[in-house]
Amino acid sequence: MSNLIYSNQRQAYGEELLALGAKNPNIVVCDADLSKSTMTYPFSQKYPERFFEMGIAEANMTGFAAGLSLAGKIAVTNSFAVFSAGRSYDQIRQGIAIGKLNVKINGSSAGLSDFGDGATHQSVEDIAIMRAIPNMTVLVPADSPQLRRMVHWMMDHAGPVYLRICRNNLPEICPADVDPVRPAVMMEGSDLALVACGVMVYPAMQAARALREEGVSCRVINVPCLKPFPDEEVARLCRGVKGVVTAEEHSIIGGLTSAVAWALRGSGLPLEAVAIMDMFGQSAQNVEELMAHYHLTDRDIVQKAKAVLASRS
Repeated sequence: MSNLIYSNQRQAYGEELLALGAKNPNIVVCDADLSKSTMTYPFSQKYPERFFEMGIAEANMTGFAAGLSLAGKIAVTNSFAVFSAGRSYDQIRQGIAIGKLNVKINGSSAGLSDFGDGATHQSVEDIAIMRAIPNMTVLVPADSPQLRRMVHWMMDHAGPVYLRICRNNLPEICPADVDPVRPAVMMEGSDLALVACGVMVYPAMQAARALREEGVSCRVINVPCLKPFPDEEVARLCRGVKGVVTAEEHSIIGGLTSAVAWALRGSGLPLEAVAIMDMFGQSAQNVEELMAHYHLTDRDIVQKAKAVLASRS
């Protein structure tokens, strides 16, 4: 697909936040000393009375956002995903989720996308953390256009939402006419289902094209909402295939693979996974090095697909 357009999810998020801020005076934004990275800086300049720079204090920021929500505001917290989900866990659980408060949590530079800063800044477990919290919605967009529609959706949704945002440019692949939070078939196929989320949707599509050249027909399914997980819809979309391969830029524990395995229980379908195998990230020269090192490429998806087919022979 040589005519692909690449765009940045962080940039798209900042633009949509600014646009929605113009329409809704109740939107209030908090940041943890990262506004030029999370792209909330334009909002801070346009609406300084509705922007709060909280410093490197994510827990305090999250508790503050809970208070804003109780005052009738739509509070949005912003930091790197590893800090948004991990450093603020207690405040999210106790102060936001139990009361179903209307706080939106931006997990920016998620997964391995902050390739230069290593394990301390790479969130390989954030989806699992957020999925385990009752009342939390977890969204993982595959590209910038889907993220833009998700931002509008989450502002209209009453209750806590965690939005996982990639740091780097991604190809635009999602159709504009589909629901931004429902599973969508990106490519049709009959032999295997490749179920992916976030940055792994495009590699799954590349893998499907490569497998097609070898006579294997793959259905590619983008699952953008990891919580509440659409069990019945995913199971329905996987019907009729010989096996399933999941693809996620996250620990194999507690993320997409775990959710799909539960959704397909009793189906008898063999399942293989492309995911981070219970280990931390590390620094690299670029994100491509990390994706290759942790076996998160289209080639790895092809290998897992062949393993599934071999298990059926």
